Amino acid sequence: MHNLEKAKELFLRDIPNFKEQCLKLINGDLTKMDYKGISGGYGVYAQRDQKSFMIRLRFSSGVVTLSQLHKVYEFAKEYNLDIIHFTTRQAVQLHDLNVDGICNIMEEAIKNNIFTRGSGGNFPRNVGLSPLSGVDPNEAFDVTPYAVATDKHFMSKITTYHLPRKFKVSYSSCPMDSAHATVQDLGFLAIMKDNKPYFKVFVGGGLGKNPGLGIELDELIEPKDVLYYVEGLTKLFMDEGDYSNKHKARVRYMVYRLGEEEFIKKFKEYVAKEKENNNLDIQLEKIEYPYDSGVETNIKDCRLFPQKQKGYYSVYIHPIGGQLKLDDLNKLLNTLDNCKYASIRFAMTEGIFIINLNGKEAENLLEISKDFSGNTSLEKSISCIGIPRCQMGIQNSQKMLHEIIDYFKENSHGDNTILNAMPRIYISGCINSCGVHQIGAIGLTGKKKKANGQMCDAFEILLDGDFEYKNTRLGKSLGDFKADEIPKILFEIGEKVANSEMDFYTYYAANENEIVKITSKYNI
Repeated sequence: MHNLEKAKELFLRDIPNFKEQCLKLINGDLTKMDYKGISGGYGVYAQRDQKSFMIRLRFSSGVVTLSQLHKVYEFAKEYNLDIIHFTTRQAVQLHDLNVDGICNIMEEAIKNNIFTRGSGGNFPRNVGLSPLSGVDPNEAFDVTPYAVATDKHFMSKITTYHLPRKFKVSYSSCPMDSAHATVQDLGFLAIMKDNKPYFKVFVGGGLGKNPGLGIELDELIEPKDVLYYVEGLTKLFMDEGDYSNKHKARVRYMVYRLGEEEFIKKFKEYVAKEKENNNLDIQLEKIEYPYDSGVETNIKDCRLFPQKQKGYYSVYIHPIGGQLKLDDLNKLLNTLDNCKYASIRFAMTEGIFIINLNGKEAENLLEISKDFSGNTSLEKSISCIGIPRCQMGIQNSQKMLHEIIDYFKENSHGDNTILNAMPRIYISGCINSCGVHQIGAIGLTGKKKKANGQMCDAFEILLDGDFEYKNTRLGKSLGDFKADEIPKILFEIGEKVANSEMDFYTYYAANENEIVKITSKYNI
């Protein structure tokens, strides 16, 4: 922790230098790409207009205190923001800020142990975590302390990294793999063997252009050893990564270049070197959970999750597209202020879990949040921020999401059967997969395509991706489709799934040709 305190001092001292770079961009003395190369490491990106900015607030593995969430509200309120955006990396983005705003927020955030450094650019990103780790009755063991300790390890020396590209690590507590450990640069999946905790290790995965699944190591590792694997891969990446071509600079390209066998051999050599030369046995902080008897509830709700702590529950809140209005955040905070043990976990689904609620508190929160949370499977879909804000975006993914939901509601006439028959849809505005579209049951990625001799807004549809351990696979492409026809196409598929009374994966496995028949009418 001492190293992290020193890092905080450095972060604060560096803000004036960063502000200078922002002003250079605005004055035209710095190109947008040169600025992006600098600003990403500070967790800041210029928006498409080159005059306003986004700042990404990094909370270690999405573990957030109530006072920190209050601080986010204060930031948004002070700068007259209408919404905050939850990301697929368990962070919060604040948009439409000026230079003074991002620098002031950065400074105040650091003082509250909220960091922005390394939440963009060529750095170790926020460490992923199964959000219900520690309370999930189906987990092998609580991986929260390991994820948080790994992220704090990164943060304590974040300014010292010189990596070819970004570097993502995740921890999952059960085979559902809600932290996507099987498709990360480095992923850890908790298991129990002979009543002892171990991690399965996955390495060299990643999404985006030329995606790949992680390679599962042939041995289990003891939890105390995780940082040897983290440091080993980090150093291998620095030594063998491609610094000349950023499009081929992620860890998975080393696997493609070296071959799996040679890559794993080198990785294990680097891990062995770390064990020999450094003391990286992990230092864990205790995570508190309620141990007294809670209060049972008999209600059933798709957003209510009974915890392994008797009489305690978690409630999931999913603002559409990860966009939570400030007034609704205020309602949420006022409610949480009166909950005895409530704790906050951001999910990798652009939503938020409130854990450690007794039955009465959970019932109350479900009622209060029902108007600002998606309550059907389709409404819990995921969308990156997209254009008009994102510089790199091709399509307006948020607009696409709302058009899909609106079409389903208009054509369902108050019956949610089809909205619940459809799985969560994962939407990315471009190939970069910020909406993790490649591992969703249904994924969309934005494009521009020529149809009848004219360029049009389009999305590629991918189906049958999955990230659950043992089932991990990338979605199959059905081709490209006009953006304005996507809601109709998906509704036709939804009708078939709903009428079959099967879940989507089961229906697709039995009726792939039927779905191809539906979509082939609309291909461009």
